[in-house]
Amino acid sequence: MPAAAGRASANESLSEADAALAAVAKALAHPVRVHIVRLLLAKRSCIGCDIVDEVGLAQSTVSEHLRILKAAGVITGEIERPRVCYSLNPGSLLPLAGLLNAVFGNENAAACCPPSARKAP
Repeated sequence: MPAAAGRASANESLSEADAALAAVAKALAHPVRVHIVRLLLAKRSCIGCDIVDEVGLAQSTVSEHLRILKAAGVITGEIERPRVCYSLNPGSLLPLAGLLNAVFGNENAAACCPPSARKAP
């Protein structure tokens, strides 16, 4: 196998992992969705209409936010007629936590751009 083929395979795997991480980050990139995650974290599970009441937005708007979180795997939704019970999927956040831990745990990362070298706004 040519070396370039081996690198392409490794890069594809890396790209898939990065794409999944980016999807989770994108799903969390809205204050309402962060609020929903905090609600589910506090309650462990939540019925959809409770989320609508807590968030204070239209049901259709909350449904769209829930759809985005569910598509990224951040939450799960199980149908319990006539409602949907949503819960947090903490495992989906592990890659994001790993990235952030690597950034904050890496002393060399701060050395590249020390705060004293940055200009104040």
